[in-house]
Amino acid sequence: MGTTNRTRYRVERRALLGGAAGFVLAAVPGARVPVAQSLDKVSFQTNWRAQAEHGGYYQAVAAGIYRRHGLDVEVRMGGPQQNPAQLLLAGRVDMIMSNGFQALNYVRENLPFMTIGAIMQKDPQILMTHEGNGINSFEDMRGRPILIGASGRVTFWPFLRRRFGFADEQIRPYTFNVGPFMADRNAIQQGFLSSEPYAAIEAGARPKVFLIADAGYNNYNTTIDISRRMVEQKRDVVQRFVNATIEGWTQYMTGQGIEEANAQIKRDNPEMTDAKIAYAIRVMNENGIVRSGEALSLGIGAMTDARWQSFYETMRDVGLYPPGMDVKRAYSLDFVNKRVGLA
Repeated sequence: MGTTNRTRYRVERRALLGGAAGFVLAAVPGARVPVAQSLDKVSFQTNWRAQAEHGGYYQAVAAGIYRRHGLDVEVRMGGPQQNPAQLLLAGRVDMIMSNGFQALNYVRENLPFMTIGAIMQKDPQILMTHEGNGINSFEDMRGRPILIGASGRVTFWPFLRRRFGFADEQIRPYTFNVGPFMADRNAIQQGFLSSEPYAAIEAGARPKVFLIADAGYNNYNTTIDISRRMVEQKRDVVQRFVNATIEGWTQYMTGQGIEEANAQIKRDNPEMTDAKIAYAIRVMNENGIVRSGEALSLGIGAMTDARWQSFYETMRDVGLYPPGMDVKRAYSLDFVNKRVGLA
């Protein structure tokens, strides 16, 4: 598996759970915090190796934002052998990076956890093919072979099947590299907005990218998940963490003053390069991954009852969740929608 493909492996498993483990971001020395002030410790688990898609957290550490909010935040980098949801359930971490599916799973399994913020308003999951091969829409993909991985088959694929009339017979195994894509100009494969297209471009292709979110797939991604107990016992700490995180993301998405955050990303994950990071930030901004929809008026991290209900109903209707679930148990709006980071 190549370098880009190892990075991309996280797209498959992040759809339901995520990854976790061992690297820590150190707080920036010299951040302006009163000497007498004690910092509240918070641990946050990402879902894969360090990358631009986690950049707001790195920025909040690098720029001393967490410290200014009275927090000593340990950002634990993810990896292929760990599972953030299991770490959260076991009480080994305070909060994790997750997605809308996991929040609904908490409700279905009657687990005392929830989502308190959604950094990505759009799920970055894509399908891509080659420019100039006559495939210009999702409808054009009907009946054609598509490379799809295991978890994609139980997340976005049922949506595509219902929405566009796709059939399971179209599915071909996805091996997390762009080799088969490069070998076949008619190939269609799953991917992540900031990963597979970049790899294809680097290999000399001209990928045509279809963002599944733009077809109505309204999964919140890069969410902040937490236990109900922590919400009840440490509301002030939780609010400060959310506010500081939003400030970090607000800064990071400008692409300005983020050199130290990017340097830390590259130290933690040597597979990252300046070019990869810059590409990821650009395509996230161009496609409204972080700032679109309610986030434009309510601030980064925004969520709404209507959006959660719509996502649940969409996934219920394709058979992934049972009828009658109390969707509001999946999340809390108490800590977002406060226009943090907006002028």
